[in-house]
Amino acid sequence: MNDYIRIKVKRQDGPSRKPYWESFKIDYHPGMNVISCLQVIQTNPENEKGKKVAPIVWEANCLEEVCGACTMKVDGTVRQSCTALIEKPNKTVVLEPMDKFPVIRDLWVDRARLFETLKKIHGWTTIDGSHDLGLPPLQIDEIQQIEYKLSTCMTCGCCVDACPQFTYMPTEKEFAKGFVGAFGIGQVARFNTHPIGKIDADKRLDAMMGTGGIGECANSQVCVEVCPKDIPLLDAIARVQRQITKRMVTKSLGKGY
Repeated sequence: MNDYIRIKVKRQDGPSRKPYWESFKIDYHPGMNVISCLQVIQTNPENEKGKKVAPIVWEANCLEEVCGACTMKVDGTVRQSCTALIEKPNKTVVLEPMDKFPVIRDLWVDRARLFETLKKIHGWTTIDGSHDLGLPPLQIDEIQQIEYKLSTCMTCGCCVDACPQFTYMPTEKEFAKGFVGAFGIGQVARFNTHPIGKIDADKRLDAMMGTGGIGECANSQVCVEVCPKDIPLLDAIARVQRQITKRMVTKSLGKGY
């Protein structure tokens, strides 16, 4: 008997449809990952009972843990499926969509809330054109290393899906009320460290002091456990908390307006 892999998928035929479980059995080959298993099933979408079914739907792009698109729960842990290796044959791998985002279909979820969060925290640097602005300000190596690590965030959603303070909110109207999550705070730390980005630091800190800001972080620390890029999110949260304290003092003295 050939070595096999059983893929058990939590499926959903549409946003308003009820989820259900379906299993698929495929031949095992060394070096397989979750995405390659899904691709094999896609070529012949036949479940374990031998019934032809609709192909499994998931999201993916780079397949090398850079884009962040293929996030899903693998055996109960949220992670990037492109780097989730199938290390042993003759076992069952359970795949589920992320819990905190609306399901579009099967393993594909709507991550719009993440990108709305970047708008909320002003996650970009402001310049007045693409003309020659001269040499940028010099940065010491320590700051460069901090900023680089924060810049590796893929907006994949792992940290917020694991976070107990980040709750399910299906509509854009609700997004503004929800917790921004560790990735959002990390991007505040990143852009407030950047020589040009810090021009808008006060805007970001004011957003962090409002609804859904850093005050809702309960320091559960699960974000650092699931981050595929090992971003020092706890350090970023502490950094932003210190900046907020200074901002509050400045505003109370009437100098922040």
